[in-house]
Amino acid sequence: MPRTRGEAEGSCQLPASPLLIMGDDGHLMINSKARSGRSIQMEQGETMAQAPGSSPRLLMQQFWEEHSRECSLQEMMLDSGAEALTQEDTPEILALLPCMEGKDILELGAGIGRFTGFLAERARHITAVDFMDTFLTRNRKQNGHHPNITFQQADITTLQMPSQSLDLVFSNWLFMYLSDAELSDVVQKLLLWLRPGGHLFFRESCFFQSGDTPRAFNPTLYRMPSEYNRLLASAQMASGEELYGFEIVMSRSVQAYIKRKQNRNQVCWLLQKVLRNREDAKGYDTFQTFLDNEQYAVRSIRRYEWIFGPGFVSTGGLSTTKELLNLLSLKPSQKVLDVGCGIGGSDFYMAKEFGVEVLGMDLSHNMIEMALERAQKETGFLVQFEIGNATRRTFPEDSFDVVYSRDTILHVADKRALFRRFLSWLKPGGELLVSDYCCGPHPWSKVFTEYVQQRGYNLLTPEEYGQALQEAGFVQVKALDHTERMLLALTQELQELERSREQFVQEFSEDEFKSMASGWREKLYRCADGDQRWGVFYARKPQ
Repeated sequence: MPRTRGEAEGSCQLPASPLLIMGDDGHLMINSKARSGRSIQMEQGETMAQAPGSSPRLLMQQFWEEHSRECSLQEMMLDSGAEALTQEDTPEILALLPCMEGKDILELGAGIGRFTGFLAERARHITAVDFMDTFLTRNRKQNGHHPNITFQQADITTLQMPSQSLDLVFSNWLFMYLSDAELSDVVQKLLLWLRPGGHLFFRESCFFQSGDTPRAFNPTLYRMPSEYNRLLASAQMASGEELYGFEIVMSRSVQAYIKRKQNRNQVCWLLQKVLRNREDAKGYDTFQTFLDNEQYAVRSIRRYEWIFGPGFVSTGGLSTTKELLNLLSLKPSQKVLDVGCGIGGSDFYMAKEFGVEVLGMDLSHNMIEMALERAQKETGFLVQFEIGNATRRTFPEDSFDVVYSRDTILHVADKRALFRRFLSWLKPGGELLVSDYCCGPHPWSKVFTEYVQQRGYNLLTPEEYGQALQEAGFVQVKALDHTERMLLALTQELQELERSREQFVQEFSEDEFKSMASGWREKLYRCADGDQRWGVFYARKPQ
């Protein structure tokens, strides 16, 4: 039985080797030696003998015979509300894709063609692949008038394509139907097929099912987003002396499902095939993994939050946030992009206090996963989060009223290029507000030089920062040296840390207390010496 399905949300093809076993709770399970206990849901109390068939292949064949009789949208999405959902999530998904003009695209799990026609209208050529001929027949009937589509019945695990022949691979609900081993093999093939700079877009159900169609069994692998992050980011391939891998450009929940179902488990990703440079990534596969394993490891984030206050991982926490937001003219329903949002404290505050809609974006997987946990406890849906690389992410022009960033751009080498992106994303007259670590003039002390190199920072003086904003096209630029405010915040934070030493040690450890206290004293010394500074920058896009 072939294994490629992209249109249906509740089916999968199991790997050939694992055996199905019955758990104590009446759920059918894959043998834990093969799948580490991931479950295949069955109706409570159903036994193996009652299931339709006795082997994974036969189970899947009978499942699809049952759920593909009409080849309808409701069957494909296994949801009675499929028509309304697709009206909202189709344009949302398409808006997240990179430019497709003149591009060669592989659509995996093309199904009945929900996306095929839209892709064909934009791309140079589409190869639409699915393993079920009945689905492709309907797709061909609906979209066969496009001369740039090739329809192909194939199994993704055996599909072959020429090396470096594609600009984009598009997949909607497919990877959750593959085992980890199968997915790893497929990812390696996709990396081979894509041209340098090419993109991979995929969307999966995570954590649990979304569709409301009753089903006797449901053998989908509902992975956590972090599992996809790990599997995709770890893939790499050699091309001559060069090493390529995937870098996450964007990962976020599908907003249509949040609005209609209060469901954040529909997650999509955009990745790009890029050259790997382990020197720039401080010995890790990507700079993202460097951040998540070093400065922004989960335990480190929790320690920062202890000092800065609940929800914050930047200088001064809520107090400086309130002060800085006074520089903006926020109004209800405005759209705000927070670049380097951390765990979301500023975003929740802006939404509650001003009624603005906020998209929080951060390169750190750990930060976003923690922010999403906090979002589950918040009422309303004015704040959304995504893993995003601001240097590679694209938004339509004039998308936001405000771009906001706190102590993040210090990680970016080409700040002028990033500021030009911000300018494009802002509406005419839109506002930019940034706080960031800066530096004094050269030469720096040896200690400060080593600190900057170890962290991978790229620092400018406040004056250079303001000049870069002007050169990018911003007007009404204010470049403010707020180092004295940083010194005040650092002093207050260190005093509070020392007062709460006993509680801190109980939650963390004595060594971690000493490390954090020492780090804060070193910041105070660096600021007093003039090497480290803290800048606040305000600017507008011309009308």
